[in-house]
Amino acid sequence: MRSFTVTSVWGIPIRVNTSLLVFLPILAWLIGAGGQIELYAGLIGGLTGVPLDLAALQSGTTPWVIGVAAAVGLFLSVTLHELGHSWVALRYDIGIESITLWILGGLAALESLPKEWNRELWIAIAGPITSVAVAAACYAGTLATPASLPVVRFVAGWLAVTNLVLAGFNLLPAFPMDGGRVLRALLARSRPYGTATRIAARVGVVFAMLFAVVGVLTFQLLLLLLALFIYGAATTESRTVLLDELLEGITVGDIMSRDPPTVHGDTSLAELGDRMLRERRTAFLVSGDGGPPGLVTLADLKRARGGDRETTTVRSVARDLPRVDVADDAFDTLAALQGAGSVEALVEENGVPVGLLSEADYSRAMTIRRGFGGALGG
Repeated sequence: MRSFTVTSVWGIPIRVNTSLLVFLPILAWLIGAGGQIELYAGLIGGLTGVPLDLAALQSGTTPWVIGVAAAVGLFLSVTLHELGHSWVALRYDIGIESITLWILGGLAALESLPKEWNRELWIAIAGPITSVAVAAACYAGTLATPASLPVVRFVAGWLAVTNLVLAGFNLLPAFPMDGGRVLRALLARSRPYGTATRIAARVGVVFAMLFAVVGVLTFQLLLLLLALFIYGAATTESRTVLLDELLEGITVGDIMSRDPPTVHGDTSLAELGDRMLRERRTAFLVSGDGGPPGLVTLADLKRARGGDRETTTVRSVARDLPRVDVADDAFDTLAALQGAGSVEALVEENGVPVGLLSEADYSRAMTIRRGFGGALGG
């Protein structure tokens, strides 16, 4: 789903995902309908010692005003929670790409994840600390609001309770939630970063399964969505850290294929297919146009219908290639290429093409790294 930038704080874009725009009216209805107001009015009154006028809260359109104000207030609280993470990250000179608000809360996208356990600990715990601070401010607001403003008093009290719940829930060790990152940071004090990540990710998967079971038994769709998110994010980050470890210290030049085979742009796809079979190669640079070389692969041939391969030229299916430098870090390059949707790239040295980088090169490098315990690269 698409996200829209609505404002920025400290130069960080604040984005709203369309899933939130769909969910906010539903959340407002859930808060304003049923027995939610009566339940929270009793809870707020018990916590603050200040009774709320329940009749005034439930009269006319007041429940819907409460629902909208509470729903918007909740996601403002989530924004402050993510800004708490961001503030500490910025203190460590870690950039923040954006903060995105969506159906399950908020996501602060850090430009890089710190591998120092103490930095990750403080960045992770800053969000829950911020939520506790917001809860305290809302609690004080509840006490300070006069009885003549029951809606304001109710919403402030509701946000105080909800922010405490938000802080506590986020501290569950369900990686990659805040508590899971705190767990990884503590594990990384005495273990390699990759090992700590794998342990934390396994704990996260266990929590994802628990959330899924509870979600099914209680018919809670949000818990099911949360379970899927935690499972996917935990396994993805675990694989990312593994890749980072395997490619540590390796440059593009260490793994690229030098002197890649070329094919003239006027060659037919049928001719190229025969050549691929003979030479046992599946990727060729395309030459003969006077411009930068393109790329044609076996997948491009498969997309062409059999009858067209005799008349279709390689030039017509060739793809432009991104360019990377021979000295670039292999892992950072992989992340950038995957973000662009393709792993293939033309490798240059001092502006001169010297090789081709492909997914097969990465697979071969990681296989060797696993087998020889990291003996690769200079």
